[in-house]
Amino acid sequence: MLADGVFRQSEVVARLRAVLPAESVLWQREDTRPYECDGLSAYRQLPMVVALPRDEAEVMAVMRICAALKVPLVARGAGTGLSGGAYPHANGVLLSLAKMNRILQLDPLARVARVQPGVRNAAISEAAAPHGLYYAPDPSSQIACSIGGNVAENSGGVHCLKYGLTVNNVLRVRALVLGEGAGEGEGAGVGADTSAGQRGQPEIIEFGSEAPDAPGLDMLALLIGSEGMLAVVTEISVKLLPRPQLARCVLAAFDDVERAGEAVAAVIAAGIIPAGLEMMDQPATHAVEQFVHAGYPMDAAAILLCEADGTPEEVEEEIARMTEVLRGAGATEFRISRDEAERLRFWSGRKAAFPAVGRISPDYYCMDGTIPRKHLGRILRFIAQMETKYGLRCPNVFHAGDGNLHPLILFNANDPDQLHRTEQFAAEVLEQCIAVGGTVTGEHGVGIEKINQMCQQFSAPELAQFRALKLAFDPDGLLNPDKNIPSLHRCAEFGGMHIRGGELPFPELPRF
Repeated sequence: MLADGVFRQSEVVARLRAVLPAESVLWQREDTRPYECDGLSAYRQLPMVVALPRDEAEVMAVMRICAALKVPLVARGAGTGLSGGAYPHANGVLLSLAKMNRILQLDPLARVARVQPGVRNAAISEAAAPHGLYYAPDPSSQIACSIGGNVAENSGGVHCLKYGLTVNNVLRVRALVLGEGAGEGEGAGVGADTSAGQRGQPEIIEFGSEAPDAPGLDMLALLIGSEGMLAVVTEISVKLLPRPQLARCVLAAFDDVERAGEAVAAVIAAGIIPAGLEMMDQPATHAVEQFVHAGYPMDAAAILLCEADGTPEEVEEEIARMTEVLRGAGATEFRISRDEAERLRFWSGRKAAFPAVGRISPDYYCMDGTIPRKHLGRILRFIAQMETKYGLRCPNVFHAGDGNLHPLILFNANDPDQLHRTEQFAAEVLEQCIAVGGTVTGEHGVGIEKINQMCQQFSAPELAQFRALKLAFDPDGLLNPDKNIPSLHRCAEFGGMHIRGGELPFPELPRF
C-alpha cells in the first residue's frame, strides 16, 4: 500500500476505535481476509478496514466518520450474495452487520416479526414455528444468509412464485441515509436535532409501516433491492404467514429438456400457481443425487418439482390438475410425495444444487437472468450452444415458474483463460435474456457482476434517473460505490452508447 494509503488507513482506524471496541475494528491483512469477497468468489479485494458495530448508534458513528473523511462504505450481511454486492472497496470501510443479529419482537397476533439485519433468514421461521407461522421467502442459502442482505438484493427462493419475493414480505425498514442530516458534532447522534445539519451526514429514516399500507410514495419498494447503495438497514419488520395445513410435491420427469420448459408455461397457462415450480436438467440432478440422495430419476433429461399447499382438499384438487397438465405436456414419470419426509427429500436436492456442483468442479459461476416463461426452451438451447462454444459445462437449475434462471457454469478460477471464457459465456446468456424481453437479474442483484449488461438493458436517460436517485440519498456517493449503476463512459465503451452533449442533466457518480 502506498504511503498516503497507510496514513489514511491509520487515520480511519484511529477514528473508528474511538467509537467502537478494539475487537470491532479489523485492519490487519489476516483479519480482513475473510471479508475479501462474497459468494462471487472469483473476484477478491481486501478492504482497508472492517467495522463490526453492535447496534444502530454504532452504525451511525461509523457512517459519520466515513462521511467526514469521504471514505467509501460497503455494508455486508452474511456474505452469501452471488453478484459481488458486498465486494469490498480497497480504500473503504467494510461495515459488517453480523453482530446485529437479534429478533427484537415477534407478535403472533399481528403476524409480524421485528428483527435486526444480521438475523438469519431461517431463524425467523424457527422462532415463529411454535406459533404455527413462518417467513415465506426461502433462498437456497436461507440457513446462512441474513435478512438485511435479503432486503438489499430483494432475494427470492423456491416458494416465491406463490408467496412473493422479499419486497412482498417486508412491511417496514429502518435505515440510515447519508442525505441532508446531522452534523459531525458530538451531539449529532440518534435523535439529535438535524435541522441545521451538513450535507452527507447520516440520519434515520423509516420506510413503510407495519400497518397494511403507508401513505405517500412507495419508498420501501425503492429501498428493497437497492444493493446497499441508498442506505444502511438497521431494523426490518417482516410479515409472517400461517403454515399450510398440508403441502405435497409432484416430481415430474421429462425425456426432453425443452419439453420440460414448455410444461412450465403450460402449468401457469392453466391458471395454476403452485407454491413452488422448479426445474433441473440432467447434469444438475446427477450432481445432486451423488450429494444428498434425493431419489431423483437418473435417466430423465429434466425434472420439475411442483408443490401444492393449503387445506387437504385444495392440495388434492391442485395436484390432480397439475398432473393432468404435465402429462399432456409430455411428462414420462410422476412421483407424488407420500409424507412430509419425502416432500422435504425432494426439495433437499434442489436446495443443495449449488453445493452439489461445488463438489464436482473447483469453481462455479451462478447466473441469475430472468425471462418470460414461454422462452425457457429457447434459452436452454442457447445455453447448450454456449457450452460447445466455450468448452465449459453448465448444469441448469431454474425457478422455472417465474422464469428465473440459475445456470451454473463450471470452471477453474486458477486458470485465467477459463475465467475469461466463463465471463464471456455468462455475458452472452444475460444478453440473450435481454433480447427475449427479460432482465439481467431476478434475485441476486447486479453488483459488479452484471454492470456491463445494465448498459444494454437500460437507455442513457433511464440510467441518468438511477444516478439521480442514488445522489438524492447519498450525495457524495459513498455507499457501495462502483456497483449496480454503470458510468456513461463504461456504457459508451461496452455498449456503444452515444453520449451527446447536454443529453443527460445529471452528473456522473463520484469515483474513488
